[in-house]
Amino acid sequence: MLDQILQHLTALVSFDTRNPPRRIGVGGIFDYLRAQLPDFRVEVIDHGDGAVSLFAVRGTPQVLFNVHLDTVPSSPGWSADPLALRVTRSRAIGLGACDIKGAAACLVAAARATRGDAAFLFGSDEEANDARCVEAFLRRAHGFTSVVVAEPTSGEAVLAHRGISSVLLRFKGQAGHASGAAAMESNALHQAMRWGARALDFVQGESHRRFGGLTGLRFNIGRVEGGIKANVIAPDAEVRFGFRPLPSHDIDELHARLGALAETGTLERYEETFRGPSLPAGDVAGAEERRLVARDLADALGLPIGNAVDFWTEASLFSAAGLDAVVCGPGNIAQAHTADEWVSLSELQDHAEAVRRIIANNSRITP
Repeated sequence: MLDQILQHLTALVSFDTRNPPRRIGVGGIFDYLRAQLPDFRVEVIDHGDGAVSLFAVRGTPQVLFNVHLDTVPSSPGWSADPLALRVTRSRAIGLGACDIKGAAACLVAAARATRGDAAFLFGSDEEANDARCVEAFLRRAHGFTSVVVAEPTSGEAVLAHRGISSVLLRFKGQAGHASGAAAMESNALHQAMRWGARALDFVQGESHRRFGGLTGLRFNIGRVEGGIKANVIAPDAEVRFGFRPLPSHDIDELHARLGALAETGTLERYEETFRGPSLPAGDVAGAEERRLVARDLADALGLPIGNAVDFWTEASLFSAAGLDAVVCGPGNIAQAHTADEWVSLSELQDHAEAVRRIIANNSRITP
């Protein structure tokens, strides 16, 4: 199916679905996919602000495939037009080829190679952590209990990954001349820096925690702003940070502990701006049991099982809604979001064949 995969991937890469700015409508790439699935019942929904989903069903499948079509912006380091697919002896190079339009091309090629039952959910809002497409789908009576979510995993079924949480902190101080003794305690930036030092020590103390091959708590202070100039006590400061917990971490407990690291009376605001659950999602006590259920699903689908990963995926949203979820797609995360992003031709071919096999047996699969 490689020739067909590359034909579809050439077309898919040519559509500009960069997010941001996410200027994506119900035509374009969605018109193309609709035309390639003539024997599917197709529904396209505009969820606003460039978030569009396409749900396609043929027959009565047991397993849903999910793929996002949006890409990150292209960096200045590209050596050629990022929206024009280039094919070498071993690679397909283009924006989104690895993350994750390659998987979308595999789905279409596999669907056209067999008459088996199939269900696809395509969306355009994953790269901005704005899961309107998936959340809207999960609110409907969809009837699925199992899902394969496409992300670059080298064709292996990933059963567990970290969650993600982004936070905005605001510290308050009292403006004044920096020559006074009050500068040490009244400076909001000083308080932010003290909090940061304590937070880093706290994260280091979590290094012993383990789940499914993952270790410790991932943490990053991404931005610190505030103050006026060197001889003025900073009256306010803003910190944006994020952390990636293990499935065995309690996210609410982590927020409580991180917030408590600020000195009394210095914190004006602590706001979680985005949360994505871990995979498997749900209560901490049942995480290992749900991972074993996902292993049974991967075995039923004939997918090789890979290691847990540090990156976040929308598979956790399906898991939180009660579906058995695995992550599987062609490409390696090391090539995602890079200049001259690429996916190997052999992985495209192998993944399409795996999907074709699943579709051919989809109505009989019992995870």
